[in-house]
Amino acid sequence: MRAVNSHNTPGLAGLRFAFGTLTVLPVRVSRWDRDCAGAGMRWAPLAGLAVGLCAGAAGGLLLLLGAGPLLAAVASAAVPAVLTRGLHLDGLADTADGLGSGRPAEDALRIMKQSDIGPFGVLALVFVLLAQVAALYELYGRGWGYGATAAAVAGAAARLALTLAARSGVPAARPEGLGAMVAATVPARQALGIALLVTAGFAAWGTLFGGYGAPRLALAVLAGAAAAELLLRHCVRRFGGVTGDVFGGVAETAATAALIALAVGFR
Repeated sequence: MRAVNSHNTPGLAGLRFAFGTLTVLPVRVSRWDRDCAGAGMRWAPLAGLAVGLCAGAAGGLLLLLGAGPLLAAVASAAVPAVLTRGLHLDGLADTADGLGSGRPAEDALRIMKQSDIGPFGVLALVFVLLAQVAALYELYGRGWGYGATAAAVAGAAARLALTLAARSGVPAARPEGLGAMVAATVPARQALGIALLVTAGFAAWGTLFGGYGAPRLALAVLAGAAAAELLLRHCVRRFGGVTGDVFGGVAETAATAALIALAVGFR
């Protein structure tokens, strides 16, 4: 009987794929194929939760050391960028340049592949990061638990957007690249089930805050998913499908929308 390498079983290989490609954590990707990529996209919210918890811990530590909520907010916005090598922010900027160019799909995709960032990309980065810091500042001002929870929600919501964007029926815009590797690898029903599981998990977390904490955390996750879906559909119409940059764009959009929803309603 041939021994089974536990590192290559679909579930564990997918988990390694999620952490190895979506974070800078020292996790070796043991397989690189579409089956493993699909499993990785199913695990993506867990990788996002880990990033979000690290972001919340950084903000909380600064508050403990005597810093104010603004510095804590900046730290919680910076940590995800550091732990993902700025991959999603770069994707957001490239997606904004492609959409803002107004060019046909082929030309827009060529613009997105260029290494420089254009004016639309710069504006997108500025406003998204400002919105994230402003929302986190509001939440850290209400207490460490609110800010840290918001960072965790944003991290998980961002990667849940990747799971939903990788669902069946959403084509790749190019035949190569990470976008093509993960596009349409998650059955739509499974993507929906994972979305419901993540939403329910944060609703349970929200009960710790009493009052309307549960529905507010759940609504924040849903707000992130809805905003990401709007961007995803627009990109599919404009580019003919998704790319790695689009995945980054929907992740940052989801995180920002979730944070804004919490800043507005999480009291």
